[in-house]
Parts: sequence; structure tokens; C-alpha cells
Amino acid sequence: MRAITIPEPGGPEALVRADVPDPQPAEGEVLIEVAASAVNRADLLQRQGFYDPPPGSSPYPGLECSGRITALGPGVHGWAVGDEVCALLAGGGYAEQVAVPAGQVLPVPAGLDLVTAAALPEVTCTVWSNVFMIAHLRPGETLLVHGGASGIGTMAIQLAKAVGARVAVTAGGSEKLARCAELGADILIDYREQDFVQEIRKATDGAGADVILDIIGAKYLQRNVKALAVSGRLAIIGLQGGVKAELNLAALMAKRAAITGAGLRARPLNEKAAIVAAVREHVWPLIANGQVRPIVDRTLPMAEAAEAHRIVEASAHVGKVVLTV
Repeated sequence: MRAITIPEPGGPEALVRADVPDPQPAEGEVLIEVAASAVNRADLLQRQGFYDPPPGSSPYPGLECSGRITALGPGVHGWAVGDEVCALLAGGGYAEQVAVPAGQVLPVPAGLDLVTAAALPEVTCTVWSNVFMIAHLRPGETLLVHGGASGIGTMAIQLAKAVGARVAVTAGGSEKLARCAELGADILIDYREQDFVQEIRKATDGAGADVILDIIGAKYLQRNVKALAVSGRLAIIGLQGGVKAELNLAALMAKRAAITGAGLRARPLNEKAAIVAAVREHVWPLIANGQVRPIVDRTLPMAEAAEAHRIVEASAHVGKVVLTV
């Protein structure tokens, strides 16, 4: 098959399309003929040599895909050859075929086309696991989403609104904030011009955000704690602003707040399967009835993966960039 490989770490030009061996489904896995994958910032880190796949995983980038099942490994039940699906991957989405544990596979939601479905697994699983399963966002609470116009951000806005929460977002510039507002964001903060701590306090009568979903990490740590409400929960899912920071623990304790950090890629298979099952139960009906939808900025052919990486690296998109096979 053909796949996007990374012979040597580097810039977008390091992505090389090449002939590679066909994958074979192991016990408990299905083989998917890939229709599309989507670009995540983790793919950029892998390309740069900073985020290796877990041992035993596909070496090719791509943390999600959509396509059709072409073969079942031993012990797989509940799926059939020909099923149209999308899947959460540990790697290998930038290829014509990928083998994936059956517990990480989802049916294409009703009313959604196969290519668009590739934009769903990573964002839905990330948002649902962090905002709802870990941080326990409740109706009536306020969620602050950093990077509201990103793939994660656009999904977090919609899911939080669907459960009855109030949503604040940070984004760069009026155009991205306008797109967030279209999706239901209530409080719009331009991080280039405004202090999000002051703005979230102003919008909540001094209370702060009950939950913060953060892709920045170290750079925002102290300010995020200041922006939290009493009993607030800070969920860190990205490190775009660095990995090390000092924190005033007294400030954290005074608010009885909690900080969590979690990724998906390296989790044990049973944990991923539990997250995928929860997403199918809670999120898929919202997509089927039109309350929630994947936001796709643009679609490019897989051969143009390097250009897709340049777009994401420059944050020149809203929602997801999808690659088609």
C-alpha cells in the first residue's frame, strides 16, 4: 500500500509518500480501507521527532481515520466486512489501510458522509474524556476553551452547549471568534488583545470558569488557576506553551481546585475502548440529530499532507483539515 512516511524528522517536507507493507489485523483488530484521515497537532510533533508512536503501533502519522472494514482479525464480534466506520488510532491514518483494535472503531454517524467522519474520533474522544469524564462539566457551569477555533475547540463548544453549559473561548482575531459564536460560544476573548483572566471574571461576576480546557500548558498555568472558580477543574491536553512552569499551590488550595493532564495515544487499550464506548453512547446521538457536527476547514488529497501540515502549523484554519486517500 501507499502511506505517508517520515524517513527523517523535519519540516513538512519530511513527509514522504512511499510503498510500504500492507498491515494485517491481529487478534481483536479490524482492517480498514482508509477513505480519509485528519491532521492533528500530534502529527506535527511526530513529524518533528518529538512524539513517537507507542510500541507496536503503526509508525506512520494519523491518529484517526474513516473508511470501510475489509477484514476481521480473530475474536472480533459486532463488525462486518463492508461496514462504514471511523476509528481512533495510535498511528497509521495517513495510509491506504490501517489495522485497529475493534474497541476503537465507531460507526459513521447517521446523516454524515464517510470523508467528513474522519474529523470526528480524536476530537470527540479528547473532549468527552477530558471535559465530561474527568472534569465532570455540569449544566449551568462555565467552560473556558483555549483555542476555540481549533478542531478540539469547535467540538468542545458544541458539546458543552448541548449539555447546557455556558461557554467562553479564546481565539486569535475577530474572524475566528465569529466562527466560535456561530457554534454557540457565549463569551468571546481575543487572546491577542485581551487578558482572559480579567475577561472571564468580568463575564462571570468575579466567579471564574468552572472548567478550563487548555491546549497551551506551562505558559498559561498560573493564569488558568487565577481564572478558575472555586472548586474549578483545569484539564490540560496540550503543551503548545511549554512543559515547565511554577505554580503557587496556596492559590490552588484556596480555590479547592484540581488540575489534570491527559492524552489519548498512549492509554491502555481498555481505557481507549471505554472512552470510545462513552462517545458512541453520548455524542453520536447528538451528531445524528444535528445538534453537534464536525467542523471541516478544508479537504486535501493525502499526497498534499505536507501542505496540510503547513496550514495547521500556521493556525490558518478553523476546525479540522482532512486528508483524503
